[in-house]
Amino acid sequence: MALSAKLDLRQSQSLVMTPQLQQAIKLLQLSNMELTEFVDAELERNPLLERDEASDGAPEDGDRLAPLEASGASGADEWIDQGLAAVDPAGDLDTDYANVDPDAAGSDLAGIADSGWSSLVGRGQQLDGEDSILDQYANSEESLQEHLVAQLNLAIHDPARRFVALNLIDMVDEAGYLRGDVGALAERLAAPPSLVEATLTELQQFDPAGVFARSLSECLALQLRDKNRYDPLIAKLLDNLDMLAGHNIAGLRRLLGIDQAELNDMIAEIRRLNPKPGLRFGSAPMQTVVADVQVRARKDGSWLVELNADTLPRVLVNQSYYTTVSRSSRTGNDKAFLSECMQTANWLVRSLDQRARTILKVADEIVRQQDAFLSYGIQHLRPLNLRTIADAIGMHESTVSRVTSNKYIATNRGIFELKFFFTSAIAASGSGDAHSSEAVRHRIKQMIDAESPQDILSDDKIVQKLETDGIEIARRTVAKYREALHIASSVQRRREKQMMARTRAVA
Repeated sequence: MALSAKLDLRQSQSLVMTPQLQQAIKLLQLSNMELTEFVDAELERNPLLERDEASDGAPEDGDRLAPLEASGASGADEWIDQGLAAVDPAGDLDTDYANVDPDAAGSDLAGIADSGWSSLVGRGQQLDGEDSILDQYANSEESLQEHLVAQLNLAIHDPARRFVALNLIDMVDEAGYLRGDVGALAERLAAPPSLVEATLTELQQFDPAGVFARSLSECLALQLRDKNRYDPLIAKLLDNLDMLAGHNIAGLRRLLGIDQAELNDMIAEIRRLNPKPGLRFGSAPMQTVVADVQVRARKDGSWLVELNADTLPRVLVNQSYYTTVSRSSRTGNDKAFLSECMQTANWLVRSLDQRARTILKVADEIVRQQDAFLSYGIQHLRPLNLRTIADAIGMHESTVSRVTSNKYIATNRGIFELKFFFTSAIAASGSGDAHSSEAVRHRIKQMIDAESPQDILSDDKIVQKLETDGIEIARRTVAKYREALHIASSVQRRREKQMMARTRAVA
């Protein structure tokens, strides 16, 4: 058979991710705080951008992002095109990520820096004035290390011991425990082990009581010594904390040789101690969750879904400044810089609007799917996956996943991350609808909370009760959910509840 060469011309289609589309997807997965930081950095970097101070973060009546109706999805896209006509008359900015798989076509969001848009990825820090810095210093909370160093300056003056003490302070974690090997520290510092141990013993007298402990039992012992309540009997109890954790009360009574009343007093004494004494110092400030989407009930029983205007950075493109500066531009570099700034500004305005619209579209569909949860509670949470939402709104699963990351929704049931509503399904024992795994977890917790010390539910009994309610579930699944809820086994719960009942009876 003879071989011959020939030339074929074939036509094919492939997905090309433009830098603008890649960056739009990148913006989509940012939280509201990260987005604010990004926009602040762009405002500092781009002279053609300015904040829309007139609206104070609230949308105008003409461009308010109203809730999407099932029949009005296309109208939302038209609103975007009309609203951006003045900014991008050509309409050629590619920021529409509907039906686009950001993970396909070999796209690599981490490689955007090589695409010429690297200036948009960086994180800029806003420069505060001196007053702001002083306010931060005055309002700062003393850390545990600072508290310990302050005591060290008064308690230890020998240079060698101070050097060892400072290294030991560096080894203390936020809970107050000493993490690391003391022998290894002595070897690293070329210090006698006896000096390190003696310094550690002195540091263990510092406030708060229990600090510099190497184990839970040592932490509790240090606190009892500080209260002058440490004796051989309670020391023996601390050496057998595993038995106490397992609620082996009968074994502890035999081991200590005491009656139930005395053991109850010792256990009550231990429970009044602080197992993590360092946490009251320098704890990280709690960040308040600000919802991106708000849900309110209408009078007709439906739900009003709207974006939280406070989380929407609003920026404008200063066209008049661009016109003025472009007239005075002489060199090619100046014109290229202005052109890049205008393109970046137009892209940012368009991307922010597209991001807001996409979040609202996804949230509206989630609320529609989980209407029963909002109306009746956790027991009616439906099983839901990304594909269901993606198919309903005509987007790719990967885009829905990015929308629901780090986004929160405020409902009548509380504030939840959007990902909370995506749960796996537990089959129904009959022909009914499947049950949400989150709803099943809640039902298991309700059953265990309602059990009495005389009738503790084993995992098998829970399975039987759930099957009676029409939920088909395996025993190992019940055990997995129980452990995820940090609920002890039936044997441990029986011991704990019986001990608590005896303690209340003695009191």
